[in-house]
Amino acid sequence: MSTSTSQKLISAAELAQARRARYAARKRVNQVALGLSLAAMAFGVFWLVWILWETLRLGLGGLSLTLFTQMTPPPNEAGGLANALFGSATMVALATFVGTPIGIMAGVYLAEYGKSGWLASATRFVNDILLSAPSIVIGLFVYTVVVARFKSFSGYAGILALALIVIPVVIRTTENMLLLVPASLREAAYALGAPQWKVITMITLRAARAGVITGVLLAVARIAGETAPLLFTALNNQFWNGDLSKPMASLPVTIFKFAMSPYENWQQLAWAAVFLITVAVLGLNILARVLTRQK
Repeated sequence: MSTSTSQKLISAAELAQARRARYAARKRVNQVALGLSLAAMAFGVFWLVWILWETLRLGLGGLSLTLFTQMTPPPNEAGGLANALFGSATMVALATFVGTPIGIMAGVYLAEYGKSGWLASATRFVNDILLSAPSIVIGLFVYTVVVARFKSFSGYAGILALALIVIPVVIRTTENMLLLVPASLREAAYALGAPQWKVITMITLRAARAGVITGVLLAVARIAGETAPLLFTALNNQFWNGDLSKPMASLPVTIFKFAMSPYENWQQLAWAAVFLITVAVLGLNILARVLTRQK
């Protein structure tokens, strides 16, 4: 065997050994990264399971028929959460009814009409600020604009604060879902002579329907547990109130009030309310996942 051939064989062996060493190093790094990822996941799941267990353990004990039929009671007396359930359901439903059309129409404008205009850029910038703004800031804003001006807490102010939380979530989801619709669908509709408004309503919105509905459900799940905005706007009410121009009870504010009290019956009602909100939010998130999977 010649010297050049021997040198080539040695070089090939060294190259193969270097490749095996690099592979082994990459494998060790991958194992470390995988281990850290699993540890982080286990850490988060541990606290989540603990929170859910405490909610089930303490919340199930407070469930009864009186919880849904009686008003919030004075200390050390029997009662329920009927007024708080009604107030929360009313304000969340009306806030969704107000915020959803505005969010969908703004999302349609950003995705279909003003993709690169200055108005669209400004709208996206403001929407990003609203998405990241703490809810207490929105509550304080509505308090300054509405409550302080009319000198009264009210359900209308609470609805406005919650609607301002719904709108940016729906805008972002609607825009993203519409941008995922293939341009070929729009082009085919335009080729048939359909106007743009009809293409949007009959083609793109229908194609993105599941994603838009998912965004609305996620927005509802977010406002269902908001406390700070309602403390500044709707405040609370111990009695049944169907007049939106007056203070109105809600589950999050009732939880805040009862959980901080030293009375055992109030604390039990607070945990029951926590259980109800957790189940409602979990159900909405599961429904959103199902709709996304069907899409």
